[in-house]
Amino acid sequence: MNIATIGTGSIVEAILSAIGELDGVTSTAIYSRSREKAQWLADKYEIESIYTDLNELFCDSNVDLIYIASPNSLHYEQAVQAIQHGKHVVCEKPFTSNLREAESLIALAKEKQVLLFEAISNIHLPNMKFIQEQLSKLGQIRMIQCNYSQYSRKYDDLLAGQTPNVFNPEFSGGALMDINIYNLHLVMHLFGRPDTISYTANRHENGIDTSGIAVLKYPHFIAECVGSKDTRGMNFVLIQGEKGYLHVAEGANGCREIKLQIGTEEVRTYNVQNKANWLYYEWEVFEEIYDAEDYKRCYELLEHSLSVMQVLTEARKDAGIVFSADTARQC
Repeated sequence: MNIATIGTGSIVEAILSAIGELDGVTSTAIYSRSREKAQWLADKYEIESIYTDLNELFCDSNVDLIYIASPNSLHYEQAVQAIQHGKHVVCEKPFTSNLREAESLIALAKEKQVLLFEAISNIHLPNMKFIQEQLSKLGQIRMIQCNYSQYSRKYDDLLAGQTPNVFNPEFSGGALMDINIYNLHLVMHLFGRPDTISYTANRHENGIDTSGIAVLKYPHFIAECVGSKDTRGMNFVLIQGEKGYLHVAEGANGCREIKLQIGTEEVRTYNVQNKANWLYYEWEVFEEIYDAEDYKRCYELLEHSLSVMQVLTEARKDAGIVFSADTARQC
């Protein structure tokens, strides 16, 4: 599988490092508006082609799949163009800006018979599978608490009067879409779609959420998901059942370590992941699906992404957060 990347941010370098460990995946091209920004990545990872024109990238017959890591608001438009050129696509999280875009994009991918994925790493982690296997030991789940807080240096720019992309409604930014999304993916991967969703946010004067609390209500329990880019915090996931609890240290993103206590037993610690770069695991899945042409498995993952996007869209509506993409016409 030959891939091309759109974007030159830190996540792109992490992805290039991860796929370097996969025998069947090769990075053959990179796109950036600035050749200079792309050159150092191309040199470091021995990438053959640099493009500064997207159409030229989409027409590269040597590229099988395009990984999109541009600002959130561009995911939909760029994915549409890639799919129309017959390319398989991986969109960095969040998948799209809203539910309408997600539905349209999935329909197009099915029509053109190409693979389409959301790059949300935590649902593919071995530790996530381990968590899933332990849930029955906890008895009836009653409470879930998630906190993923990471003070952003871009928040300093926002306070200084600038509007970086991650805090810009024009680019579909904000804490919910950038960081709390990991909590929602984890909870919904384990328990499905909630009955109701509410979102209470700290909002900048431009309307974007810099931090917030999403509450997901299920028939027998409540999940509280905190995501913050304007404070630091103690990151964790705590799943509490009537017979015990499961604690994910350092939060929902990497699921690095799991502590489990059942009844009065001593706390046991687990970690079944052996890759330092946990992005490896999602790309291992993408490669498996690509090699097997397993559209059924791809569509199952898309159903999950669609469900999460529906909840994200409802959460923003509840908090009064509006993106430019919400009123824009589709491609």
